[in-house]
Amino acid sequence: MLLVADSGSTKADWLIYDGENITGPLHTMGFNPFFHSSELVFDTMMNTPEMLEIRQKVKAVKFFGAGCSSAERNEIIAAGLRKFFAHADVLVEHDLLACALATCGDQPGISCIIGTGSNSCWFDGVDVHERNYGLGYVLGDEGSGAWLGKKLLTYYLYGRLPKDLSEAFKTAYGLGKNDIIDRVYKEPNANVWLASFTRFYTAHYEHPVIRELVRQSMRDFCELYVCDYPNYKETEVHFVGSVAFIFQRELEEIAAEKGFRIGKVIKQPIDDLMAYFVRKGK
Repeated sequence: MLLVADSGSTKADWLIYDGENITGPLHTMGFNPFFHSSELVFDTMMNTPEMLEIRQKVKAVKFFGAGCSSAERNEIIAAGLRKFFAHADVLVEHDLLACALATCGDQPGISCIIGTGSNSCWFDGVDVHERNYGLGYVLGDEGSGAWLGKKLLTYYLYGRLPKDLSEAFKTAYGLGKNDIIDRVYKEPNANVWLASFTRFYTAHYEHPVIRELVRQSMRDFCELYVCDYPNYKETEVHFVGSVAFIFQRELEEIAAEKGFRIGKVIKQPIDDLMAYFVRKGK
């Protein structure tokens, strides 16, 4: 039995392949080695009934996750999974590879992630080639849910939101400056919390200030993560992630403005990722 996972910082989606049928998805919290330990991975799996049911049957695990960008970081996640799936071969790789395989398959292209965080790569059909991105939500993640959350909160705290939006925000969340500062700087998983404000954007999507914040965020992403590649006008540019999916309209506007072609835009890559492994017999 093969178990394939695609994990962001917020949640992980899992599919099962028994040699004949694909079932799932199963869901757990997302595992990111920057924020989570091997022990937390193991404990989470132990407290997920659906995983306990298949624990002894799984022979291979392919886990693709945010933050899994080095051997040391990957081992944090792998150790927890190996402890839980004692009879399985465990592979942990970067979510950029999952993104590339799900969108490009065996073809070259630029593959982008815009979810809780953001990143991109050039995929030559075999290997992923990264740029100097992946700086996390403090220094980078332009265009992401966390980036949008930061923009909204800073506009609110600086008094730059128009009165109607400011009142709507206050009614929806009831947060003051100290609440926000404490949540961002003193509590864990601030990136996930910041990204949760994407819901405010969707709830007020038709407001011109919200539309402009979204448009500028997508422009920031594309100028850095797409237009930085020399061949960005000559190949398809693919996107995965909830933010890319929700704000596809803005991405298309920026693509037309910058002169590149959008290929696939998918919310969750897990189905296409599993299809790739089934097709390849891996």
